Amino acid sequence: MGWAEQEWAMADLGDERLNRRLVKVAQQLADKPSQSIPTACGPWADTIGAYRLLSNDRFDWRAVFEPHVHATMRRMAAEPVVLCLQDTTELDFNGQTTTGLGPLSYEAQRGMYLHPTYAVSPQREPLGMLDAWMWAREPKDAQGKRPGIVESVRWIEGYERLAERAPQLPTTRLVQVGDRESDMLDLMQRAQSLGWPVDLLVRSQHNRVMPDGKYLWDQVQASDSVGEIAFSMGARPDQRARVVKQHVRIKRMNLAAVGQAPLMMTCVIASEYDVPEGQEPVRWRLLTNRDVTTLAEAIELIDWYRARWEIEIFFHVLKTGCRVEALQLATMERIERALAVFMVVSWRIAHLMRMGRTCPDLPADMFFDEDEIAAAYVLTKKTPPKTPPRLNDVIRRIAMLGGFLARKGDGEPGVKTIWVGLQRVLDCATGLRFMREPDIDETCV
Repeated sequence: MGWAEQEWAMADLGDERLNRRLVKVAQQLADKPSQSIPTACGPWADTIGAYRLLSNDRFDWRAVFEPHVHATMRRMAAEPVVLCLQDTTELDFNGQTTTGLGPLSYEAQRGMYLHPTYAVSPQREPLGMLDAWMWAREPKDAQGKRPGIVESVRWIEGYERLAERAPQLPTTRLVQVGDRESDMLDLMQRAQSLGWPVDLLVRSQHNRVMPDGKYLWDQVQASDSVGEIAFSMGARPDQRARVVKQHVRIKRMNLAAVGQAPLMMTCVIASEYDVPEGQEPVRWRLLTNRDVTTLAEAIELIDWYRARWEIEIFFHVLKTGCRVEALQLATMERIERALAVFMVVSWRIAHLMRMGRTCPDLPADMFFDEDEIAAAYVLTKKTPPKTPPRLNDVIRRIAMLGGFLARKGDGEPGVKTIWVGLQRVLDCATGLRFMREPDIDETCV
């Protein structure tokens, strides 16, 4: 069974033909994620079938998305801890004639917003998508105010959805991880009112005034350090690669205002010292509902927060690799159905990259079929092995076809070289299958 069949095994679009079409379209878009729908789907009958699927008003994007969510939860059930990463991104469709879109950061821009929940293990293995909110803003009124829902509520809705799913994963600890935008008392108070079915880990944005009149960060910074950590930070614009050394401080405090029910949260601050001249110090201020008392527990939380970068990789694949902002569909509802497929495709690409790094010795046939493995070797001018090779060996060969040089000091390939190389491998694998047993499908849903 192929990966698309596994992810949509529980698909129920009301018609078995539509279920089969969904699997086929998903596989075709995954094979050529950066191509337009007509190019990716190939034959005209398949192209028409894809457009009819996306324009079918008998189901919405949730019906397309939910089967993958069930597959994600099956993977989560095997993990003791799962990090549920959330963030919001803009999708810019400016200049297109799609109906239902709204303004973005600039009022003249047209597009929509996406706020997904992306499940990863503490080792950063992408497990899949759990949830998503998609919406378009309403234009500002004559007074310059924007009607409609306050967008920050998406963080609370995301938590509530996780809380609903938590009882289905009784042996898995769920942790919602968010950046500074999620530092909201309303979110923390809502989580507390539900009994903390899901832990919170957010990057603190507000140096709040405590009931005693002192500031949150100042009180934590004034406490004794519980220890030190060090890690290597890669080069960034205007910053050289360096080893970052930080003091770690912990303090549990009541964040509620005077007269409100107590809201006990732990603040962990990791502050860089011995900062090279001209460099900005690296400092993390994290808030969690968990009672953290030791350096090891604080380091674990810091590592979990650093895993938040995986959702940025996911957005990069979705926008740059799958080029979803180039979709030319007539309505926002059709774009939502397409995004439901492309989000799963983006997870698939990120998953392959991460597994090639963290579990390089897994057999490649767990992720690729025989023709795909053979294509990766043939296209890189090597004889395919007689026994299943290591996953990392196949991933690196795929990436080489996308521009990865595979030199001694090049490290592991990134998502861009993998998705470019994957298209060539899948095209070649299709050719191998066709030569072996031609399969001509002239049907169209």
